[in-house]
Order: sequence, then structure tokens, then C-alpha cells
Amino acid sequence: MKSLDAYAEFPVRTVLVSNLFSLASYALGIGIMLKAGLVFALFYLAYILILEVRLLKTSCTYCYYCGKRCGFGKGKISAFFFGFGEPKEFNSKTLSWKHMLPNMLVVLIPLGTAIFYLLTDFNLIVLLAALFLAGLSTAGNGYVRGKLTCKHCRQRELGCPAEQLFNKK
Repeated sequence: MKSLDAYAEFPVRTVLVSNLFSLASYALGIGIMLKAGLVFALFYLAYILILEVRLLKTSCTYCYYCGKRCGFGKGKISAFFFGFGEPKEFNSKTLSWKHMLPNMLVVLIPLGTAIFYLLTDFNLIVLLAALFLAGLSTAGNGYVRGKLTCKHCRQRELGCPAEQLFNKK
């Protein structure tokens, strides 16, 4: 295992794998939402983009990895578009499940849509997409965060609101 010092910037491989999981989840969600219609899929895509920009602007700019390659590759993107915030502000944030709801809706909206269509007009492709989405958002997300990113994150060691929420002691 690499020491924490080895993660001043994350390996490109980690960034690629973590983003592959995210992009696969988004693609499955969009695919499910297309069953409801192109307009719903576009609104869903816009929702994802809004959440990503919000994350880059309100969290990533204050992170240790702002301007660096974090486990998700967002530190450099955030610094490019929004500059650098004060790292002390990152540590002072508190996160609750209420704050996480918009992020959880990225999975819950297409899963709810899939359930509706499975009950009204069963479709094997929708079922498989929903199962893969559920798997990526649970086991896949657990793998990415537990093994590849958060485990090695310097910001976690400095203070991370998500770490405090998910790993209450």
C-alpha cells in the first residue's frame, strides 16, 4: 500500500476508474430517463451538470486537492474555473443527510422512473439498467470511495465533512 505522501496527487489510473463508475451511473440514469422521453432525459442531464458545477464551486475550491489531481480529477478543473478558496472553510462545513439528498436523487430519480415503467410496462432492458445502476451506486461507489479514493485522501486526514458524516464514531 502506498503511503499518504504518495497521494499528494492521485494516480491517473484512479481518476479514470472513479470517473468510469460515475459516468456509467450517469449513462444508465439517462438511459432509463429516455424511457420517459427526451425532455426528461435532458432535464436529468441538466440536473447532473448543476450538481457537478455546485460541487466544483462550493467544495472542491476549498479542498486540499484544489489545483491538484484528486481521486476524481476535479481539483484541477475546479481551480481552473473557480480559483482557490480558503481550506479552513472546508473543515468548518458540516454535512447532513439533508445536504446529501440532491446527490442521492441522481440515483433515486431514474430508479423511481424504472420502477414505474417496470410496473406499468415491464421491459428487461429497463430492469437490467436499474439493477446495474443500483449496483454501481452501492457496491461500486463503496469500492471507489473505500478502496481507491477516500482511503488515501489527504483532505480526509485534514478534515472532511463527508468523512465525518459517513464514518461517525
